[in-house]
Amino acid sequence: MTCPDHVSRRSRVGPVTSPATVSLSRSAAGSEVPTAQERAKPRWRTEDPVVGWTGALALTALAFFLRWWKLGTPHQFSFDETYYAKDAWSMLGNGYVRKYVEDADKTILNGQPKGLWLDEPSMVVHPEVGKWIIALGEKAFGMDPFGWRIAAAVVGSLMVLLMCRFVRRVTGSTALGLVGGLLLAADGLQLVLSRLALLDIFLAFFILLGVHCVVADRQWFRARLARGATRALFRPWLIAAGVAFGLAVGTKWTALFPLAAFGVLLAVWNLGARRSFGDPRALPKALLVDGPVAFASLVLVALVVYVTSWTGWMMHAGEYERVLSNTQYTTYDGGKQWATATEPDATGFGEVTQSLHSLWDYHQDVYAFHSHFLNDSSHVYASRPIGWLVMSRPVGVDAQLDIQPGQQGCDAPTGSTCLRQVLLLGNPLIWWAGTIALAFALVRWLGGRDWRFGVAIMGVASTWLPWLLYDDRPIFIFYMIATLPFLVLGLTLALGSIIGSSNVPTPRRTAGVVIAGSYVVMTVFAFAWFWPVWTDQLITHEEWMRRIWFTRWI
Repeated sequence: MTCPDHVSRRSRVGPVTSPATVSLSRSAAGSEVPTAQERAKPRWRTEDPVVGWTGALALTALAFFLRWWKLGTPHQFSFDETYYAKDAWSMLGNGYVRKYVEDADKTILNGQPKGLWLDEPSMVVHPEVGKWIIALGEKAFGMDPFGWRIAAAVVGSLMVLLMCRFVRRVTGSTALGLVGGLLLAADGLQLVLSRLALLDIFLAFFILLGVHCVVADRQWFRARLARGATRALFRPWLIAAGVAFGLAVGTKWTALFPLAAFGVLLAVWNLGARRSFGDPRALPKALLVDGPVAFASLVLVALVVYVTSWTGWMMHAGEYERVLSNTQYTTYDGGKQWATATEPDATGFGEVTQSLHSLWDYHQDVYAFHSHFLNDSSHVYASRPIGWLVMSRPVGVDAQLDIQPGQQGCDAPTGSTCLRQVLLLGNPLIWWAGTIALAFALVRWLGGRDWRFGVAIMGVASTWLPWLLYDDRPIFIFYMIATLPFLVLGLTLALGSIIGSSNVPTPRRTAGVVIAGSYVVMTVFAFAWFWPVWTDQLITHEEWMRRIWFTRWI
């Protein structure tokens, strides 16, 4: 039998970078015994680093150029930028989020961003990591549209690099890794969110990084067992995953779902790894040895990182206790005033404890806001998550309509007009094909017991399905940016299966390469086709209508 992280000639997914024979896992947990040759050199270390890294960095550079180009347009606060960009600016200037004077948006856009804060904290309903990252861009380039968007452009581009390496690690194929990175870079949802100061691109990046580290730990742990080790009390990849997931939860709480899902999957992998190497006490060791180490490395590290990310808030906890300890959110669902609001100010370690207590009360207010207060709200671009995988209802970020012929260079015929739009819409060829690929992935995971397809399924399920519980409040399709990397992974694995396993040119392999290659080319053409409505380009009304394929896209 061969190493579980590799693919056999009979069932390998796609091309590889080395002629070495590889095999795929026979169970979701992996329960096969590697050969001596594979013990000596794990398959995931055999790639040519020059080819793999050069291709990935080239794709990243291209992605950054596309996200940086005219990043400062439209010159306004687009969608929820009015919250996050200003929150970041306040955190940069004050250490915490304060309320702004009336017409602050207009004043900032006129080039006067200072002295606009009121002397009381603002009730913000998302954690602070993403806003601190936005603040880095504002610190470097100023409080203007380019300054508050550049951090998203950088992280969105790095996400392409991470995707290349993630798919490469999962599949063992440099070629498929580059295809995965290209598909991610060619998606409109990823492009637009990389050009806006919203939190979701940071959330998606950290979730992908966390899952990548969990997969790397799977390979690291198996390699350690292959060398004869009986336990691993220090698992560096899991600690890195804990840091990444802590930052993800510190951006938006929805990262808790993939953290839990991949924590469970990790436990299954630990058990499967021990069984693969014939450990007669695999179950008790997985539960009593691997379990506590994995929990501490992943969950507890994530918790420490998350709490630490609130340092700025806790340093000004007294301000929040003074103003927000008895708000509409506290009393909305039968709550009560914060306990710390009536306590005397503590000092020393007691002050830290008091601040943590206030932070906990604040979290209860935020949860009440998300779970109850928003139920009475509505939004024109809100949509139900059941249709998100097929791009049922995109979000209009910005639109300038009725631009007359001759204005701004409009070349529309007499009687028509031009327009500009920024539309949060994914590349339909990626999402529609990816949805089909998910069904294939589910069959390959449950029926073929291939762990790699399980990564795609668990990623999609943990970032998409929880939203079905909250479809009675305004929620939006761009939340699916956290799902996109796993959709792309499933799609890339399916393309690899179409290409086939043989490295020898055969009619079947040639047909597979043509089909997969044609799909990738069409996806790139679709990216170019929708580019104008993703990037605020001036187009005629007729050109716009040719890109709006369904009335629900308007």
